[in-house]
Amino acid sequence: MNGPYKPGTPCWIDLMVPDQQAAIDFYRDLFGWQGEIGPPETGGYAVCTLKGKPVAGIMKAMNPDGSVPDPMPPTVWTTYLSTDNIDGTLKSVTDSGGSVMMGPMDVMDLGRMAVITDPTGAVVGLWQPGTFDGAGIVNEHGALIWNDLATGDVPAASAFYSSVLPVTTAPSELPGAEGYIEFEVEGRAVGGIMDLAQLPPGVPPHWQPYFHVDSVDDIQAAVVRAGGSVLAPAFDMAAGRMAVLADPQGGAFAVITASAPQQPA
Repeated sequence: MNGPYKPGTPCWIDLMVPDQQAAIDFYRDLFGWQGEIGPPETGGYAVCTLKGKPVAGIMKAMNPDGSVPDPMPPTVWTTYLSTDNIDGTLKSVTDSGGSVMMGPMDVMDLGRMAVITDPTGAVVGLWQPGTFDGAGIVNEHGALIWNDLATGDVPAASAFYSSVLPVTTAPSELPGAEGYIEFEVEGRAVGGIMDLAQLPPGVPPHWQPYFHVDSVDDIQAAVVRAGGSVLAPAFDMAAGRMAVLADPQGGAFAVITASAPQQPA
């Protein structure tokens, strides 16, 4: 990736965990990422890299004052959508029935961020780039290839995101993907929406990252060996072969060997 992501496109992901070093070690062994706990002035935030390019962030779960949360929040991956005007986007968020969980805040000269909740209950981040555009490598083994939203109200989610960012939605044209909605930026698919009814009962609305891998089955086996879990065993679907997994601290993510182009940017 060279240059900023178009507004509305997923551009970055990060993980919040109780044990930051354990998570860095897990994803290093799984995907080949390199990373280390960052300096105190950034809250220890670790920017993980692949082939020298940033691919994801990993941070320790903590309160704003640096204390340990009690209870500890769930371990989750957060997807960030690019915007060129975070203040304007946040106004649209509240005008359209969403809420602001955090921000906006400056991240040194890297950019500005915020975290919101959409009207269906899913949490997603916003990123206005400064010197940092987001993921520097995508669509390769161990790197981000796709993001989608699971929600209990697909029409409401479609309307919300289309009202706050320059995205449109359209039914997927992939055979076997009936009911799956694609987010498009300038006519190009950059993400998707699926109905929570397709997932096990009790799964809350959420955004989920997908990583491209050379072998879904090998990665699934590696996750199990490392103490992670399998949420949806490897299966073949419209866009390729995929599995939904969780790291040892419970952070859920999907892996896919895509048979059709799926690109976040």
